[in-house]
Amino acid sequence: MAASKLRVIAYGPDQLVEREGADLPALGELPDLPVLWIDVDGTSDGTAVRQLAERFRLHPLVVDDILAEHERAKVDSYETYDFVVIRMLDVTPELRTEQLSLVLGKKLVLTFQGEEGGDPFDPVRDRIRKAHGPLRGAGPDLLTHALLDSVVDTYFPVLERYGEKLEDLEAAIVERPTNAVLAQVHKVKRELLRVRRAVWPLREALSTLGRAETPFVKPETRVYLRDLHDQTVQVMDLIETYRDLGSGLTDLYLSSVSNRLNEIMKVLTIISTIFIPLSFIAGVYGMNFDRAQPMNMPELGWRYGYFACLALMAFMALGMVAFFWRKGWLQPKR
Repeated sequence: MAASKLRVIAYGPDQLVEREGADLPALGELPDLPVLWIDVDGTSDGTAVRQLAERFRLHPLVVDDILAEHERAKVDSYETYDFVVIRMLDVTPELRTEQLSLVLGKKLVLTFQGEEGGDPFDPVRDRIRKAHGPLRGAGPDLLTHALLDSVVDTYFPVLERYGEKLEDLEAAIVERPTNAVLAQVHKVKRELLRVRRAVWPLREALSTLGRAETPFVKPETRVYLRDLHDQTVQVMDLIETYRDLGSGLTDLYLSSVSNRLNEIMKVLTIISTIFIPLSFIAGVYGMNFDRAQPMNMPELGWRYGYFACLALMAFMALGMVAFFWRKGWLQPKR
């Protein structure tokens, strides 16, 4: 079980301090600046989480939610901070959801990433370092918005990937429907359901954070949070659209398979229909009548009777093929 990695960024309008370390004591005394952001990368160890919980007096239920790593998106308000849970998404190569827990205090932002690895916060860090925009001169509530906005922005490329995948599956179904293609459709539908479960409660959480009278979010920041809520509504609309497309692909697959089966049955039926009169003629002339009988079958004693019978059968077969062609039953569908 790997130890958590901590990154501290403390900043104000005219000062920036950035440190990295394996645990809180290794970082030394934290600077007293308007905003202190401590990012914990990986919570499986739990040591850093408990150190921060003790230092900043986090409630035991908050600690349990951070370490659980399977909480749904929500916002809980406590006396000295607000606690936010959001799910991060990644589809490289398979869909992966990761919990991000965030604590918003008066001068403090704590972020806990459930798994070690990359995060979408590099643009936020660059804005802080380069003092781009109002972030350096604002409080931790605007930083919280920037972090949540970075997570929500990653939802759109993920859904775009699913849109492209659904288009490819649709083309494959139309061209050649197979069981493998149907399995891919079901896989996409299951993954979209996972995405929906991750995003659906986020709408209510952001609405609560943007409208609740909390001392940790300034009125001017609530406007940005409400805009972020609108983005989650757009994400949900895209998810529902793609889920409908996935269901439509299942219907398209069944329809394509049915049409192909109908085409095959049509060809087999036509072949059977052509051979019915041929089988009749062959069956009649295969009854082995005695040539000496007065009520005998015609042309049994004729020298060219065999060839005449074959010619009659070929004429009937070609005539039926021509008839079917004129009716359009043998022409390929466009």
